[in-house]
Amino acid sequence: MNVCGNLYRFLKFYIDGWKHFRDPTIKFRHSGVYYWREQMKAMFLYTTSKERELPFRSTWHTLVNIKVSICFSTMCYGVTESIGDRVQIGRDLAFILGLFFIAFKIFYFQWYGDGLDEVVETLDRLHPWAHKGPGAVDYRTGKRWYFQLSFVVISSWMCFLCIFLLLLITSPMWIHQQILPLHAAFPFQWHDKSIHPISHAIIYLFQSWCAVYTLTWLVCIEGLSVNIYVELTFAIEVLCLELRNLHRRCHGYEELRLETNRLIKFHQKIVNILDRVNNVFHGTLIMQMGVNLFLVSLSVLEVMEARKEPKVVVQFAILMLLALGHLSMWSFFGDLLSQKSLKISEAAYEAYDPTKGSKDIYRDLCLIIRRGQEPLIMRASPFPPFNFINYSAILNQCYGILTFMLKTLD
Repeated sequence: MNVCGNLYRFLKFYIDGWKHFRDPTIKFRHSGVYYWREQMKAMFLYTTSKERELPFRSTWHTLVNIKVSICFSTMCYGVTESIGDRVQIGRDLAFILGLFFIAFKIFYFQWYGDGLDEVVETLDRLHPWAHKGPGAVDYRTGKRWYFQLSFVVISSWMCFLCIFLLLLITSPMWIHQQILPLHAAFPFQWHDKSIHPISHAIIYLFQSWCAVYTLTWLVCIEGLSVNIYVELTFAIEVLCLELRNLHRRCHGYEELRLETNRLIKFHQKIVNILDRVNNVFHGTLIMQMGVNLFLVSLSVLEVMEARKEPKVVVQFAILMLLALGHLSMWSFFGDLLSQKSLKISEAAYEAYDPTKGSKDIYRDLCLIIRRGQEPLIMRASPFPPFNFINYSAILNQCYGILTFMLKTLD
């Protein structure tokens, strides 16, 4: 595929999302996860077995791994130049941790890429989930709302990313004693502009490319991950709609019996897919919780330490907002999934009508009610689920540790 074709493939989500935002009556066949997968394919970093069989993909994946490894190792080596400067060491650690998180995800999905692709294929095939035919429920309002929610949230993230990248790449122009976007050290002082101006320019471009490419890919994989949980939340809403409209759509014992059996299987299918998703994202969910909390703590410490340097404060304040925003986004969608799943039992109870049906049908509804009382959760065992209750508890604990550290430093 040519450059223009790949560019269109990458921007298709934003083009279609804007069209849908302006005209809600427009219909799209695919779910949000399909668009994010297309973006990752356009970047040639959708690491599945099928993708690696395409021309140059495997070579490109290896090249990206090498570039990220070089960038990470030189940044770690650069810490040796920052010894004695607490602000610079804090900045180094923040960016090293951020790059480690990205590198971890790149390598992780080279192992779990096929599992991720299976989930995406399943969700896109089952979308829009509703049973077709006479009496089908109207799911369009819910589909439109979830699509626009994803579009607004991820578009906002992309805007923040552009601002952050602009500040990062231009930082040597306005931060004293900084000669590269990311503080790093190379053999033979190749990074020193006064000694090796040509190699310095090459390293500058290399770091800028790494930052733009890897952070853009990170937004894509985060968008794909979040949209998988959003799609499951939409499936839950469709299930609730079909339960509430059970007797309107079905007439007669046999028809009700078949439909309740289908709804039980529908509910079980959602549970099974969620288990697969949590298994695929198990490592990344644990990593992102730890990395984001460490970045928040480190950013607050650096802001307090460098409070007399407004430019440094602005940079760390943005980093802290990005980390908090990232955790808040995951907690929000985790909460949304759990809250919507608890409505399944309510919808099944509303479907109960003693004047229609039989004991077999109501036994099926009771089974759905019993299952629906356990919320579906976004979780990486043995850690707690992603929701605002646990998020607030972790932040309070983090605040207590920071308060103690700041008093110790003073």
